[in-house]
Amino acid sequence: MTSSVNDNVQVRGTRVHNLKSLDVDIPRNCIVAFTGISGSGKSSLAFGTLFAEAQHRYLDSVSPYARRLIDQIEKPEVDSIEGLPPAVGLHQHRGSPSVRSSVGSITTISNSLRMLYSRAGEYPEGQNIIYADAFSPNTVEGACDKCQGIGKVFDVTEDKLVPDPHLSIREGAIAAWPGAWQGKNLVRVLLSLDIDVDIPWNELPADTRQWILFTDESPQVPVYRNYNLAQTRRALKDNEPASYKGKFVSAKSYVLETFKYSQKEKIKRRVAEYLNVATCSQCNGKKLKQSSLSVTLCGKDIIEFSRLSLSDVASRLSDLLESVANQQNEKAKVLNNIANDILARLAPIIALGLGYLSLERSTTTVSAGELQRLRLATQIKSKLFGVVYIMDEPSSGLHPNDIDALLAAFDELVSAGNTVFLVEHNVRVIKHANWVVDVGPKAGDGGGQVVFNGPAEKLKNATESETSQFLFNNALSLPRFNRKPTGWLSLKNIYKNNLKGLDCKFPLGTITTVTGVSGSGKSSLVSHALVELIKQALTSAGKGKSTDRSLDKNSHLDVDETALLNSDKDEPANGHIAGGLEQVKRLVVVNQAPIGRTPRSNLATYTGLFDHVRKLFAATASAKQLGYNAGRFSFNTTKGRCENCEGVGFVSVELLFMPSVYSPCPVCHTKRYDEDTLSVTWNGLSIADVLSLSVAEAHEIFADEAPICRALEALQQVGLDYLRLGQPATELSGGEVQRIKLATELKRVEKKNALYVLDEPTTGLHPADISLLMAHLNTLVDEGSSVVMVEHNMQVAFASDYIIDIGPGAGIEGGDVVAQGTPQEVSANKKSKTAPFLNVQ
Repeated sequence: MTSSVNDNVQVRGTRVHNLKSLDVDIPRNCIVAFTGISGSGKSSLAFGTLFAEAQHRYLDSVSPYARRLIDQIEKPEVDSIEGLPPAVGLHQHRGSPSVRSSVGSITTISNSLRMLYSRAGEYPEGQNIIYADAFSPNTVEGACDKCQGIGKVFDVTEDKLVPDPHLSIREGAIAAWPGAWQGKNLVRVLLSLDIDVDIPWNELPADTRQWILFTDESPQVPVYRNYNLAQTRRALKDNEPASYKGKFVSAKSYVLETFKYSQKEKIKRRVAEYLNVATCSQCNGKKLKQSSLSVTLCGKDIIEFSRLSLSDVASRLSDLLESVANQQNEKAKVLNNIANDILARLAPIIALGLGYLSLERSTTTVSAGELQRLRLATQIKSKLFGVVYIMDEPSSGLHPNDIDALLAAFDELVSAGNTVFLVEHNVRVIKHANWVVDVGPKAGDGGGQVVFNGPAEKLKNATESETSQFLFNNALSLPRFNRKPTGWLSLKNIYKNNLKGLDCKFPLGTITTVTGVSGSGKSSLVSHALVELIKQALTSAGKGKSTDRSLDKNSHLDVDETALLNSDKDEPANGHIAGGLEQVKRLVVVNQAPIGRTPRSNLATYTGLFDHVRKLFAATASAKQLGYNAGRFSFNTTKGRCENCEGVGFVSVELLFMPSVYSPCPVCHTKRYDEDTLSVTWNGLSIADVLSLSVAEAHEIFADEAPICRALEALQQVGLDYLRLGQPATELSGGEVQRIKLATELKRVEKKNALYVLDEPTTGLHPADISLLMAHLNTLVDEGSSVVMVEHNMQVAFASDYIIDIGPGAGIEGGDVVAQGTPQEVSANKKSKTAPFLNVQ
């Protein structure tokens, strides 16, 4: 392929992140793959440079209001970019989670469906037509009055509030009540209300127990400090002056009010343990008013219709159109217009292999790869011309069987007059590209250069490119160990999503890969059923050693209304463990959930090494002279942080009609601290200098500090030596997050009899990094543990000891074990959609 200068995007002198003043010409009107090992700089070129510049130019053109904000948004450090079209960026990042965001809302199909129900729905006799807004749970007209359109409500139960009914109130039977003085006060108030607080809870009258836990009353009564019931009664009878006036608050009121209004995360986390998430009794979880639910189409209300798979929705709408094909009335015209529009929007989504999703499916339960493909389908339908689409690993989460549909979507965008830029690791996607820009050769400071820039087929001649070695020379030849199971973990009668009474046996003492097409039920089996049942079993057995690395150090992320209301607490996986639990002493879940949703969270704080760094700074002579303790060097406290950004290093810039963005703090310039704190140095480095070090640089500098060095070595082992210690969580990919959690686990001394559960650990990994990852997983197994992972990478599946293939299709067409056994055994199974892609030699 040849391109004239006029057909190129010409980048000169880009220095974003680790890019070393790159000059590169990239062709337009074709598919361009940006490749390189993790941390090489390919995303810095595609997103940090090209997309950031396009975004900046867009803001510069829209309005005076937007132009006023441009200086606050970080402009890429680049000398010039010529020939750059308007850009659409499709990232892996999902943004802030919301219980109100669904597949239907982000594709806008729900808007059309509401119009269809309003104009062409079947109304009960005598009911007036209602407008489309009344079919939305996000409007006052449509939302259920009780749950405000969420479908779930917070509730409390006696079992949770009082875990041990044999204790008396004074002994702490009402575990949900506050401790310290406030808890003692409530006990004294109950004495003044003539309730015995010194007998076992279960001996109190039922109506008394109900009142204490659930009443909305809040009486104020005289309180007598240090009196028992008899003394309190006598004091009240004699009108003895009280110690003070005390106010009663029921356990339910305390929990709900504290969770809703408390600003202290520790207290909020504590009361959240006593909350239940229950289906709203008024709308039965359907989120809408009854007047809206009474309107039907195809015999279903709009929520029931939205719970169908997208493929099923398309089928039913097609049948409906066929039924009115020869009619000329108003309803038929509406159906023809709106239903055909919905079908046109559904077509590219189903073509991209997402027909198993439903319109009501919350985006918080959709993977990053699925979310990106939904956005891609929306772009295909929009029929834009002359745009450059910049995508972040669009093949993420895709089974090899579904890749062809994705490639066809790219071709369609190019045929429509657009350019497609892909940051990719998938071999088939890279080979399909017209042009490859390979960045490297290594990660971090060892990268940032263009190793190859040319037609994809000529990449095989680039001897310095690691990508070339894996693409054409089959360098990814992962070792196979052919281990025999040391035992079997047997799960019986599993019900979760599309799993209906499934039985499944997981081998222990091996690496097991669970495969299957997207939506087949892999995550339902592994990330939900297996994890939930093991956690329950370990807890009930009193082992108490269940660990979820996604929640351990950042549990505060999940203690908010959105996270709890959107949780699966009210829909646990059903089933039981029939055998093998005796070989599992600990559960470790390593997933891609963020380690933080703002720049405040970073690599150093999550791994715990920053605690040791702060102690080193506090021990310096200058810190002691100034009276600074370790807390002074935390950017999460008011003592030494920059007051403008409150220690974040960035400030949030709110944009009208656009998502808010984080921009470098103009006061501290991302250093997070005030000048006084930065004046203290350790070995010539300020605390901000330490945070700017890469893992590799820090390992050399802190070589004599064992606790710090141990954490850094674990990060290096999983190929993350290029990350900066203070790298904000918002800049980390899902694959990097998962490896950070794995590194935190690798530094443990005792790893025997643990079950490690991983969810697509190769996401975001170059084939070179996959070799490194597999080496560490094999080490864990060799040390006496078991690994179960959900994966689409066929080389990883082939290198595992055992494969469990779920399917055969997606959604209701999946949910069964199609094949299981060694890779050789599964590859011979004619029913398996995975079998043809297994590289069994």
